[in-house]
Amino acid sequence: MEFGFTDILQLIGSLGLFLFGMKVMSDGLLKLAGSKMRSILATMTSNRFLGIATGFLITSVIQSSSATTLMVVSFANASLLTLPEAISVIMGANIGTTITAWLITLLGFKVSMSSIALPLVGFGFLFTFSKNEQTKNWGEFIIGFAILFIGLQFLKEAMPNINDNPQILEFLSRYTNAGFGSVLLFLFIGTLLTVVIQSSSATMALTLIMTAEGWIPFEMAAAMVLGENIGTTITANLAAIVGNYQAKRTARAHLIFNVLGVVWMLLLFYPFLQMISWLAQQLGSPSPYLVAVAIPVAISLFHTVFNILNTFILVWLIKPIARLVEKIVPEKILPEKAIEVPKYLDDKMLKYPETAIATLIKESKFLYKNAIFEIVAHALNIHRGDIKSGIKAKKIIQQSTKDFKTDVRELYLRKVKTIYGEIIKYAAITQSTLNLTENQNERVMQIKLANRKMVEIIRNVLELGKNVSLYSNSDNPHIKKMYDSFRKKVVKVLRVIYLFRTERDRDLYHQKLLLLKKQTNKDIQKNNREINRLIRHNLITIDMASSLVNDADNLNDLIKLLIEVAEILYGDWKPLESEVKEHAVNPQTAA
Repeated sequence: MEFGFTDILQLIGSLGLFLFGMKVMSDGLLKLAGSKMRSILATMTSNRFLGIATGFLITSVIQSSSATTLMVVSFANASLLTLPEAISVIMGANIGTTITAWLITLLGFKVSMSSIALPLVGFGFLFTFSKNEQTKNWGEFIIGFAILFIGLQFLKEAMPNINDNPQILEFLSRYTNAGFGSVLLFLFIGTLLTVVIQSSSATMALTLIMTAEGWIPFEMAAAMVLGENIGTTITANLAAIVGNYQAKRTARAHLIFNVLGVVWMLLLFYPFLQMISWLAQQLGSPSPYLVAVAIPVAISLFHTVFNILNTFILVWLIKPIARLVEKIVPEKILPEKAIEVPKYLDDKMLKYPETAIATLIKESKFLYKNAIFEIVAHALNIHRGDIKSGIKAKKIIQQSTKDFKTDVRELYLRKVKTIYGEIIKYAAITQSTLNLTENQNERVMQIKLANRKMVEIIRNVLELGKNVSLYSNSDNPHIKKMYDSFRKKVVKVLRVIYLFRTERDRDLYHQKLLLLKKQTNKDIQKNNREINRLIRHNLITIDMASSLVNDADNLNDLIKLLIEVAEILYGDWKPLESEVKEHAVNPQTAA
């Protein structure tokens, strides 16, 4: 057997060149279309068939099922995809990855790319000198595409010829003639190779070359392809190790889906291969059982038909698979952190603009619905449970007579300031390190604006709360009535905001918020007339009048700010674009 250490190194080097070409090509495609593909992934997964189509489209475009599954795991980690949505995208990615096998088969075996590969490298290299980023990315893609086929050509040449090395055939025959045991052995080899190389495309290339050289028969090659389907799931599972329980569930679902497919295929293995042989012959190719050079086409056909059938069989089992995975990976309750520590901000989410923005929104919502809601309610001596209940606002105010003695400043320093600072810092990193689109950058500006408005809410309620505590139980019925009316308005607003962020019919509650906002503008004149009446008739002191005038303004500002933050964080619209731009030019410094 004339195959020494130098030949082994040449084989490994050829494989390395192939993998390098695949990476450069995939990276170029990701830069060209990654942003668009991530946008599609975040929006086009509303049902299982759309999810499959999305997974197929993304993998076909970026030519990497691993990149797609890593993207899916990251999106699941950021709660941008539910478990059933993630499973459907992975199913589509399994079909999309078959495009790579056809690319290698048709251009690597049917057509000789070696004669034009080097000129393509030179052509692509010229593109890299361009000042236009997209043109550079096209150059990177062309270079990667050419290097991939140069590597494939070297692989074919590095693979020892079976006719010159009969010992190889004799060695392999010991393992290929053991019936179904051989099928299981080569399935394991396919799995192991894919786990080690971390690329199902590279393992597929090796499989196709071995079949074309006559090393292994059609059945063993098909078994290796099944093994590659299991081995490729290792990428997602490795990525999920550092992810949350949602990411782990997505990775386990990928594994279960592929294993289930391999199990039913093994039960129908030989009849299925006979069907593939018949189909290949119908398409004009010789039988893969008789002619070795026909096996690459038959294997690519097997790979495609198997993945399509597997998807359309198991697509009806997405929910049972999801339930099984939820039992295997139970929801992990995050350990309680000190309230001033951010709950969701995670550097791992800074990989993609979509996950970074989703994390910012999640942290901002948590701050708004917990700390801000608590501080506003308690500053006005109102229990949050009463606001969430169905009790009428008037009755809540009547029974809320106890002074909570809330220290708004202390609560701000303990529960808001640190988180606010971390959110602004995280947003700044997102804007400076990620390649954001104009809309994404504007969304980050909106989130920063929402957080600034939350700090302004604290300022307004700080002043209002002092006088609520002072006058709510006053002997003067007129001043007490005015401050109770202020509190009642805030209860109504907080209740609608609570329903707006928790109920399904958001449009209904958004309209109610807009009406409350409009009513607030009308109430300014009404409050002024009432305050003037009280002063004219000497029903309140000068100090009381001064407090009322200031707090009427504080109340109006508070209500507007509460509604505007709710719109930014929970609405699907952009009501504050002009303000976003104003803050971008001249940001205010928060307390």
